[in-house]
Amino acid sequence: MKNRNFVNLTVNPCKMCMPLGAATALKGIENSVNILHGSQGCSTYIRRHMATHYNEPIDIASSSLNEKETVYGGAANLKQGLKNVIRLYSPKVIGVSTTCLAETIGEDINSIVTEFKEQEGIKDVSIVTVSTPGYGPSEHEGYYLTIRRIIETLAEDEKPTNKINIIAGNITPGDIRRIKEILDLFKIEYTIVPDISNTLDAGFNDKYKKLSPEGTKVEDIKKMSGAIATIEMGMFISDKASPGKYLEDKFNVPLYRCPLPIGLENTDTFIELISHISNKKAPEKLVQERSRMIDGMIDSHKYNGEGRAAIFGDPELVYSVSKLCAENGIKPVLIATGAKIPNFKLKVEKNIELQEECVVLNDTDFETIYSYVKKLDINVLIGNSDGRFIVEKESIPLIRMGFPIHDRIGAQRKVFVGYEGSIRFLDEITNTLIEEKFNSYRGDLYEKYFVK
Repeated sequence: MKNRNFVNLTVNPCKMCMPLGAATALKGIENSVNILHGSQGCSTYIRRHMATHYNEPIDIASSSLNEKETVYGGAANLKQGLKNVIRLYSPKVIGVSTTCLAETIGEDINSIVTEFKEQEGIKDVSIVTVSTPGYGPSEHEGYYLTIRRIIETLAEDEKPTNKINIIAGNITPGDIRRIKEILDLFKIEYTIVPDISNTLDAGFNDKYKKLSPEGTKVEDIKKMSGAIATIEMGMFISDKASPGKYLEDKFNVPLYRCPLPIGLENTDTFIELISHISNKKAPEKLVQERSRMIDGMIDSHKYNGEGRAAIFGDPELVYSVSKLCAENGIKPVLIATGAKIPNFKLKVEKNIELQEECVVLNDTDFETIYSYVKKLDINVLIGNSDGRFIVEKESIPLIRMGFPIHDRIGAQRKVFVGYEGSIRFLDEITNTLIEEKFNSYRGDLYEKYFVK
């Protein structure tokens, strides 16, 4: 498309939809199942994306609205779907998320669910409703808003506990396992929501289970209102979608926000918060890991000076990875997210020491990203596999990070957080730059000195 003559035309969006973020959050709760109120195709699309990224079976129910329900309303379909889900899965938690179709025709899922529970006498199943129109913001907002709705539905006014609430960012199951290891080193009690460490990266089992007993326990979510503090991983969460803000406003649980702990400074911030809240010093193991990371940064810094990175995807990941690159001499010259984040450019430029002028794109698409990649002399791409067409057209290497990753195996096991995860990721970036240089330096020299 040479000319874009339409206002706000999006070509290949650099984001996923809100219901997908909701589905990811719900997969981190024990014995939970998600039902999408909308057409069958929406649940199929999300199942496909999640199954090929996490390489795990993904069950998502659908109210299967068609032409008739679009005109007359889909309450009967949703009620029947809820009946079937309860009968087939016996879940503890059901998440009811909307789609474009349900939102467009004005379905009131709260009223439908309330009426269903009264009609059927449902008492032992918690049903969480969340409005997630696909034409709304992105999976970023859908993810955090769903966590908030889960906590709003389940949290009770409990007695004080010694636990710390951790609102996890939309990171990998491997990352969640690493976060839990860090918390365990402090020997503190905590509740992490959502816990996808074993639900979206389960071990082999010769007997198929419809629902995973792993994930955050419902009883632990109920007690989050009595925690000593909440640490929320995310710099771009609106107050309306913030789980931590709800706990602070409703139950006076102090809220601390931090970036995803990727990179030296961001990991330091996370560790310092835990230390401050728990009144405990950082364990020696973490001190040693930090020292090794600094040593690794020194080792790789001399190779990174020529790195010119385009970083795209989820705003929280993009922010933290850009900071990791800037800390190590790799120049983030293009930072892009498809999510619509107020003051995104301002916050990036304020908190990341950029070595040169950087293009920061908010609410963007891949056509726009591609147009800048060609202008800015980019030599490494960092983002999800939706950017692979740029590799095909421009032969620029892509380091895969974020969601979705459909053309590689093991995305669910990769670890990016903490000191060890950060230096592993930095090594991957540095080695990609080294390989790219040695693959092309002879041709570059020939063009520089012999081609007139």
